[in-house]
Amino acid sequence: MRRGLLLLVACLAVVGGVLVPVGAAGAQAADVDPYRGLGAWVDSFDYAPRLQANGNPPPITADSVDDMARLGVRTLYLQVANPDGASPDQLTDEVQLREILTRTRSAGLKVVAWYLPGLADVALDTRMVKTINAFRSGTARFDTIALDLEYTQGEPDVALRNDNMIEVARNTRKLVGAKRAIGAIVYPAVQTEVLNPVLWPGFPYKKLAESVDVWMPMAYYTFRSEPYRDAFRYTDESVTRLRRRLDNDNALVHPIGGIADLTSPEDYVAFLRAVKSTKSIGYSVYDFNTTSSSAWTFLRGTTVPA
Repeated sequence: MRRGLLLLVACLAVVGGVLVPVGAAGAQAADVDPYRGLGAWVDSFDYAPRLQANGNPPPITADSVDDMARLGVRTLYLQVANPDGASPDQLTDEVQLREILTRTRSAGLKVVAWYLPGLADVALDTRMVKTINAFRSGTARFDTIALDLEYTQGEPDVALRNDNMIEVARNTRKLVGAKRAIGAIVYPAVQTEVLNPVLWPGFPYKKLAESVDVWMPMAYYTFRSEPYRDAFRYTDESVTRLRRRLDNDNALVHPIGGIADLTSPEDYVAFLRAVKSTKSIGYSVYDFNTTSSSAWTFLRGTTVPA
């Protein structure tokens, strides 16, 4: 960590209470347990050998899962769809995915597959979701799927993009079934309402809520300037505005904090305070490969020696 400082024990000790709370939304059909507590994010560029520069080995392998478990991670959020222009229904690297999936099971971790739909072709996006849902490593499968709903370049017509997104989410629900919780990775409402209103006007929160169980706003405070560079304010307001758009103060939320290697000790303390204040069911920062070893004591909600 770049800066040393004395930390108030109280700021972190309270975080343990939000690791596995019962969701405020009450009884639900879908199992939201995979989204609870501390998560770790891994994208395709970190584990696929063919995506490494100059033939370098991937920084993330199946062995990394054991490290995650040791560090207190409950759930691995794993990008599984091909990011580099190959067949749209092809997974990034089935060999590596099977190894990682198998290891998560032996390590006792949950694993959520995440995918960035293009939102220009519903049939194409649905085919990818079907491929993800059907993937197995022996008897193991992904616990569920989270849709990364941030791509604005595939369909420039916002109204059509919204319609396509809602249909993809509905199709995802049909494929995964009622018992497996669907996550929606979304821009924080602070960004779309205050900082950049033209980014995605009229985002259809309520219609998406018919298919989505857990909301995952990308509250990347490390990208912001004041006053939203404040990790507490940006996270807290992102969750509050999201619930306001949903007309649901009890909507289940798992905020994704800032970029890990740009996050300071103060940021971690403030971020985790916001996780508690909003009664979020889980939390994470992006991503595992860029999270320093010293950061995990913050993320677990434990104190750091002075």
